Amino acid sequence: MAPKFCTPDQAASLIRTRDSIGFGLGPANPDAFFAALGQREDWEDLTFCGALLLGFYPVLAHPNVFYRCGFFGPSERMLLAQGANIELVPGGFRQFAPILRRYSPRVMTAQAAPPGADGTINLSLHLGATRDELVLAGQDPERLLVIEVNPNLPRTCSLPPRFANTVPLDLVDVVVEADGQPFTLPEAPPDDIDEAIAAEARSYISDGTTLQIGIGAVPNMVASKLADSAGGGYGVHSEMFTDGLMKLHQAGKVTNDAKSVFNGVSISTFALGSAELYGWLDGNDQVAFVPVQVVNDPTVIAQNHSFVSINGALSVDLYGQVVADHIDGKQISGVGGHEDFVAGAEMRIDDHSLICLRSTAVANGVTRSRIVPLLPEGSVVSTPRHHTGVVVTEYGSADLSGLTERERARALVGIAHPDFRDELASLAATIGRH
Repeated sequence: MAPKFCTPDQAASLIRTRDSIGFGLGPANPDAFFAALGQREDWEDLTFCGALLLGFYPVLAHPNVFYRCGFFGPSERMLLAQGANIELVPGGFRQFAPILRRYSPRVMTAQAAPPGADGTINLSLHLGATRDELVLAGQDPERLLVIEVNPNLPRTCSLPPRFANTVPLDLVDVVVEADGQPFTLPEAPPDDIDEAIAAEARSYISDGTTLQIGIGAVPNMVASKLADSAGGGYGVHSEMFTDGLMKLHQAGKVTNDAKSVFNGVSISTFALGSAELYGWLDGNDQVAFVPVQVVNDPTVIAQNHSFVSINGALSVDLYGQVVADHIDGKQISGVGGHEDFVAGAEMRIDDHSLICLRSTAVANGVTRSRIVPLLPEGSVVSTPRHHTGVVVTEYGSADLSGLTERERARALVGIAHPDFRDELASLAATIGRH
């Protein structure tokens, strides 16, 4: 059956006053459709199931609208501060698909490039964990599949026939036509501390290394250092594709020929960055979008040659427990793929998971160490101590693999800010003695 082509407002009118809507994170958000839903005030019980909004949508502030969220960003934190009905559904990125399947929202939605001549709609910047649920919704006459198409979005590549980042047009119930500019993520400007952390992280990367690089100033700085220095032959197996990875490609440093899995192509499951990145990805078969269930599978990650994972954290205690998404009683982000890549990178002796963080943070005008004796009561652990590999600050790195509890504590004291080392050292001496 041919889909109905309509405006965002017309699509919004098809949603029931009591309904449920599922969507993917970030670049999967159908911006115009969500904005149009905010024009209605007749909601009785509307539930959203998704993650990481890239816009602020008034519909979510309605008192009868509820948001079951898998990953917080600035919009989610703002909504929560304003009293919106938003609650975290704990789960890593790989768990998003079964979580959606269990809840089975009546409406599934995504944004995509316009329909192609082959009768499919390209999911563009986000494959992630939602494609299967999009297809199931399209196949079920009791459900509604709404796809927002935008000519400003790139058509990205995958690895057919095994994987596809497209949806058949004839499965779509409603095609929303939009033409807004895609959300772009400005690069965080690095400073001297970022430079020092990135230089230390760079020392763990050799020619032919397979890379996973996360979001932020330090990962981008690492990519820049690799692009500007000697060496190369790198591979990419990364949950998120960034401007830094694009620049590494443009510098001729990525060949993907040393990888043991998905050889010859960079692998990702979503992309977020600049307009230049989106233009570069359009039709670019050097990068393949693959489902997150595959990209983030630790057993797949571990098959890569000389794998190095680079991610951030908010705090690490002397046991090596990592807090990356929740601190001081506040949800900051989410687990995402953090734990998957940490675990995958610690399965082989020549792989490394780098947890990069500044040695201190300022809260309420007080400078605090981000390496702490013990995580305070109420802390939520993102990565347990037995998975933590290398911790990096501007004062160096501590490789915790194979160390005893006391050895770990001493190593972490050595990369803490000097102002806090004496206190930390006194507490470290008591670890493992009770």
